Order: sequence, then structure tokens, then C-alpha cells
Amino acid sequence: MTGPTEESTVPTVAEWPEELAAVLTGAAEQARTAVAEFSGAETVGDYLGVDFEDQTSATHRFLAHLPGYQGWQWAVVVAAYPGANHVTVSEVVLVPGPTALLAPEWVPWDKRVRPGDLSPGDLLAPVTDDPRLVPGYTSNGDPQVDEVAAEIGFGRRWVMSPWGRADSAERWHDGDYGPGSPMARSTKRVCRDCGFFLPLAGSLGAMFGVCGNELSADGHVVDKHYGCGAHSDTPPPAGSGSPMYDPYDDGVLDILEKSAESEAESPG
Repeated sequence: MTGPTEESTVPTVAEWPEELAAVLTGAAEQARTAVAEFSGAETVGDYLGVDFEDQTSATHRFLAHLPGYQGWQWAVVVAAYPGANHVTVSEVVLVPGPTALLAPEWVPWDKRVRPGDLSPGDLLAPVTDDPRLVPGYTSNGDPQVDEVAAEIGFGRRWVMSPWGRADSAERWHDGDYGPGSPMARSTKRVCRDCGFFLPLAGSLGAMFGVCGNELSADGHVVDKHYGCGAHSDTPPPAGSGSPMYDPYDDGVLDILEKSAESEAESPG
């Protein structure tokens, strides 16, 4: 037990009546019996010790033997008043010990779902008051999108808010197809100058486009300063490569058997 600070008014063990302290600490078997009556004798393990709660109560601890509760402990709180010759069992509870197997901290579902978790058939509604979305009848802050929507009577209930677009832009810029990715750092050529780069419309087109090269980031949104080795300006490898030969077709050859006279004339 850790001793109290100078400001604490709780008396130390040394200041408690010896008789009361002895009654509280001597109630280990009574505490074990309480656990056995509560959960069965087979669930009570080794005695682990006693801690004082205050000058009239103490907690006896036992190792718990319960399936699924490895490292847990039984805590039995006993109490007595000065002058008493026995204790009263106040509480029997199961508590985790220092090596107890505990469930992970609970996380709300909207914080548990991660990119890539959505599978075919799953339904994932946006959170209430999602800052990424604004009602479709309001201006979304992108003049080009607003103008087109007004002309054709775009009827979407929700559109991305300026905050939502900025959040997407930051995620794309910092992701696998941004200028800081290992692929981009391995080349000097960037998507901005590539023939396979398809710029996005609207304000996001100032930074991003879609790759149209099936051998590279095909179909992915890429930053203009992303790059790869499949850039349209990538020169062919130096050298002429392997020489070209005409195909050899042994089906067009005439195979002749060697005559007997030729065999006789050949040196033996």
C-alpha cells in the first residue's frame, strides 16, 4: 500500500488499532468461503494478498480459475468496526489482474470502418452532419460545377462541400499516387506532361487527373506531380536489341536417303 501524502487525512496502518487490523487481515479464509459460495470452490485459486481500503475495510484477492478469464482475480471486500471480533463480507467481484486478457477498447462503428472495408452488398451511410457533404441546392464552391448543375438541373440531393473536396485533395496528394510516393520519387518525369494524363474537370483539375495507361496507375486519380517509368516521353532502351533472323522451317526441306554407291566410296 502506498502511504498517504502530507495533505491526506486518512490514517496510516500503523495508526489503526492493532486488533482491528488483525481482524481485517485475518479474514482470508472467510473471504475464500464467500467466493466459493458465490461461484464454486473450483473457481478459487491461490491467495494473492490483502490491501486496505480504509481503517475499517480491506480487500482480499485470489487468483480466479474461470474459462475465458485468464489472469483475472477475485476481490473480496470485508469490513469491521473498532472492537469487533469478526468481519462482514461487503462485496465479491471479479477484477482484471496485471496479466488479464481484456477486450480491446470499444470504438464506435464510424471510426472502426477503414478504407477498403466495403464489400459487395454492404451498405455504408454517411455520418450525420457529414462535413464532406452539403445539400445539392446550395452552391458547393466550385464555379464550374455550379454552372453546369444550374444549366442541366442537376438533381443530386448532396454534393461535396469545399471542406470535403479539400479533404479528398489532401488524401490523394499524400497517398500512393502523390508526389511523395516511392514511385514518384524514383523518376524525374511527372504526370502533368504525360500523354496518358486525363485532367479532372472543375477546381480539382488544377492538381489532379486520372491515369489512362493500363500498364501504370490505370483508372486512379493521380497528382499532377506524380510520376512513373511508363511516362509517354520515356525513351526506348539504348541498343538495337537481339538481331532478327528469318524463321527456320524444316518442313520445306527435301530429305534424301544416302545411296549405296556413296556409302562404298566414303572412306572406311
